[in-house]
Amino acid sequence: MITLRKGNERGHTEIGWLDSYHTFSFGDYDDPKNRGFRVLRVINEDRVEPEEGFDTHPHRDMEIITYILEGELEHKDNMGTGSIIRPGDVQRMTAGTGVLHSEKNPSDSKPVRLLQIWIFPDQKGLKPSYEQKNFSNEEKNGKWRLVASPDGKEGSVTIHQDARLYSSLLPARQTLSYENPEGRYAWIQVAKGKAFLNGKQIEQGDGVSVTGRETLKLEGETQSEFLLFDLP
Repeated sequence: MITLRKGNERGHTEIGWLDSYHTFSFGDYDDPKNRGFRVLRVINEDRVEPEEGFDTHPHRDMEIITYILEGELEHKDNMGTGSIIRPGDVQRMTAGTGVLHSEKNPSDSKPVRLLQIWIFPDQKGLKPSYEQKNFSNEEKNGKWRLVASPDGKEGSVTIHQDARLYSSLLPARQTLSYENPEGRYAWIQVAKGKAFLNGKQIEQGDGVSVTGRETLKLEGETQSEFLLFDLP
């Protein structure tokens, strides 16, 4: 079964420096029909104004993935990590027993747009940890590139859950397929552009849930970027 979640149906938070769209319930936005999908708990599309950001705040018992679409994000945490995250980078933070971190747009002129993703871990009380890797456009062009997995396969970042995250850049008029097996679930998030999924148009902000055995065929209408989650 394939179900489309339109981007304009998402929750929306705007507080001046932050413009955020919530695919699933988050903060003050609560939609009983959309409180996550399987172990996927949060997909927030955040736009942060220059020199603004999230002050130091806590997380625990969650796998947090940050995926930059435009601009840069500065990360600091109480594990001693400090880094700049840019397009092509995938950041994974295991919050585990508890972590404090801040995120700021370091630019004085350009906003940053990102996807923040939360996945439930396979166990509570993990030791907090951090990982960040870059995946080039060439690796993702016209194909699925594994960027997060439970075993770090193919140089992906390691998450503590039987889930896999793929990224793809799909040029206009090119096609890309995915076979979702019986007993697994998938979620496709359109990060940029427009495409057709099995003949139906999807565009930036849209999400698609897939349950059971399905053959998915994507065709780019414009240059597009996708995330695909393979979930238990």
